[in-house]
This record gives sequence, structure tokens and C-alpha cells, in this order.
Amino acid sequence: MTHDNRPVADALAANLTKIDDVVARVVAPAAADVDANGTYPRAALDALGQAGLLGLISSPEAGGLGLGHRAAALAVEKVAQSCTSTAMVLCMHYCATAVIEAHGSLEVRRAVAAGRHVSTLAFSETGSRSHFWAPVGTAAAADGAIRLDGKKSMITSAGEADSYVWSSRPVAAEGASTLWLVPGDAPGLTVVGKFEGLGLRGNASSPITAENVRLGADARLGADGGGFDIMMGTVVPYFNLMTAAVSLGNMEAALTKAIAHVSATRFEHLGQSIADLPTVRAYLGRARIKVDLVRTLLLDTLDAVEQGRPDTMLRLLEVKAAAAETGTEVTDLAMRVCGGAAFRKDHGVERHFRDARAATVMAPTADVLYDFIGKAVCGMPVFG
Repeated sequence: MTHDNRPVADALAANLTKIDDVVARVVAPAAADVDANGTYPRAALDALGQAGLLGLISSPEAGGLGLGHRAAALAVEKVAQSCTSTAMVLCMHYCATAVIEAHGSLEVRRAVAAGRHVSTLAFSETGSRSHFWAPVGTAAAADGAIRLDGKKSMITSAGEADSYVWSSRPVAAEGASTLWLVPGDAPGLTVVGKFEGLGLRGNASSPITAENVRLGADARLGADGGGFDIMMGTVVPYFNLMTAAVSLGNMEAALTKAIAHVSATRFEHLGQSIADLPTVRAYLGRARIKVDLVRTLLLDTLDAVEQGRPDTMLRLLEVKAAAAETGTEVTDLAMRVCGGAAFRKDHGVERHFRDARAATVMAPTADVLYDFIGKAVCGMPVFG
């Protein structure tokens, strides 16, 4: 989105207002239950679909809103301020939608745009762990069809999505991977257990096993062997921007709650609030700076993507790592200034503290990103 593109800016503002409405009506009231009971946020997805927001980045040709990276990032940030689990489900849906828009059938694209179809990525594998670009699962021609076999790890919306954008080794071509659109109810798919995690408890992130899953050749997304290029060119920009935005929304919410707590809680015998303590204000000042630094980096990364700047890939690597690491720092500061009250479930800050931890270990992990960034600044091939 360019700064002088008023119609796009107006559409972005209007649809972010719709996001605010869904968050207030559905997402925020359900957030405690989603966390406490690991409840998948189906009601939120239904409401987002009814508002046309599952088709936020779907093309107008398919019936979607035709917005892009900026809209997706700002949308998931707004959702994350109330429920990080719901935000991650939406993030993964938009990532999958970007691939489906580029390589999927018009029928599926229309279903996504109409809010009738939720998708997700199925890249990370048991065998290659956080190296999501290197699947070890296979795809093979068999009896006029394609047979998929593989073991995926930690797939968001496992058993809940209508489809998975699934990676495998190529059938016959050279290359690291091939992508497929696998129906959620395909025979041979098995979700391995219910997710019971420290944080992001409602995003249904579980392993999925594919054993003799049969697909038509038309289920392939892009060229055989072309999966890596789609991952880097289509998925990574959306994924890194949105996961950074999820971290940003989560830490913003934690900081807001911390400020409210220390401002309202008083030492009655002194006639002072906790905020009257200079040490507490200093911690909040540090946290505010950290949140604002991440927001500035995210906005600059969005500018880089939209303008096609030479530093785009570097910024994409930096923003996910910075947001993930800073999210753990800010939520730790929020816990500290709120003291013992923060350890109560009803206070809300400890949920943000737990949810923040996932981003650092979500592929590509912060440690992997630091290596990639180091390669970039040293002039070395990043993915070589």
C-alpha cells in the first residue's frame, strides 16, 4: 500500500474497524475460556467469516477484499491484544490463503473469500524440526494419483482446518519441496493427540500423520520442486510480518494491563499508588520503549515489502526475531511490576507471559533467525 493510495487506505481502515467489532463481540469475551480449556476459537472464525474478514487478502476476483501484508499484520495484532491463540489461527489461515490465492483453484479461493473455508500451513516435520523448508515426508505417483506420507509436528488448527497447505519432497523434480492442498478430512490423515501447551492453548497445534493419503495431481500448488521458492517468496513475508504482529499485540496488551494495575492499586497506609514508586515507573518506561521499537520495526518492514526495498529480506528476518525476543522481555516486566497479583489467572497478565514464549521457538526459531541475519550482514547466502 502506498501512502497516496487513498482507496486502499480507506478499505484498510474500514476493515480494521470490522476487526475491532468482532474482537469486542466475540474474541475478547471468549479469550479466558480459550486459554483455560484449550478451546478452539470456532465462534471467532465464524464471526470473522461472516464479516468477510477470512477473505481479507483474497482477491476481488474470488470475492475477497483484495488487501495485503499491511492489512493482515494489523488485523492479527488487533486480535492478539485480546486472544493470542485466535490471532495465531488467523495468521496461519492468511499464510495458507496467500499460497492458495497464487496457486489454488478458483473454487477453493471463492470458498475462502466467502468465509466458508479455513486453511493453515503444514510445513514443520518431526524429522527436520524447525527447518521447515526441508520436509522429509514424501509424495509419490501411485496408481494414477499422488500418495503422501509424512509426519508433521505442531500444526496450527490440526483437525479443525478445512485444508492444509502441505509440504513434501518433490515427486520427480529437483528442489527441496513441493506443496499440496490437502483436504482436512482426507483419508489417511491422523491428528496425534490434543494440544496441551504452556501458552497459545487454543490454537489446536498438534502433530498430524499422513499415511497413504491419496490426492489428484491437481492438488499440487505450484510446480513440482517449487515449494521452497513459494515458501520464501509468498509465505515468509506474510508469516514473519504476522507472527511479529501477534507478538506485538500480545506485549501491548500485557503492558496496558500492567499500567492499569499499578495506577489503580494503592498502598492505603501511605496514600500512594504502586505507580508512585520510581522503580516501577522505570520498568514501565523500559517496556514502553521496547514495544514502540518493535512497532517501528514492523512498520518499516511493511514499507520495505510494499516498496520492494533491497533490505526487505533482512527486515523480515529481523522483525520476527526482534518481536519474539522483546515479547518475552516485556511480558516479564509486566509480571514484575504487577507482583503477586500477576500470578492469578483472573488478572490476565500471566496469560500474555505464557503466550509470548511460543514465538521464540516457532520455526524459524529466534536462534535460526540470528544465524540467517548474521549471514545476511556478512554478505553470505542466507539459505545456503
